[in-house]
Amino acid sequence: MSKVYNSFSYDETLDIGVRLASNLKGNEVIALFGGLGMGKTALTTGIAKGLGAENCVSSPTFAIVNEYHGKVNIYHFDMYRVNTWDDLYSTGFFDYLGNGVIIIEWSENIENALPDEYIKISIEKGNSENERIFTVEECA
Repeated sequence: MSKVYNSFSYDETLDIGVRLASNLKGNEVIALFGGLGMGKTALTTGIAKGLGAENCVSSPTFAIVNEYHGKVNIYHFDMYRVNTWDDLYSTGFFDYLGNGVIIIEWSENIENALPDEYIKISIEKGNSENERIFTVEECA
């Protein structure tokens, strides 16, 4: 079963993230699917805020993973440059599983390596320039 959220602004995307965070237990993997400029980092900012993280969220494009600390640990991955299993292993990704909430940008690049259970969030452009459609589904 999936849920669909529409956002027309950065602030609405933050609010969606905060709402999603209220249902998290602390060990989920959240796989974000969507192109450049779709709001992946904004959504992550809202989730981190909802989990009590005070850090400024930024895209981990060059760091590969950023860590934020709130009610639980949050590990924010960017898999944009990950193209092989060796690339993925070099990120330490598998060491983080089960140790907090993991949020993955560019999950398309590691879809075959995602755990058996994860939350898939697909982000698409809506009818207007600022509209984003977030489809959230639990995969098992």
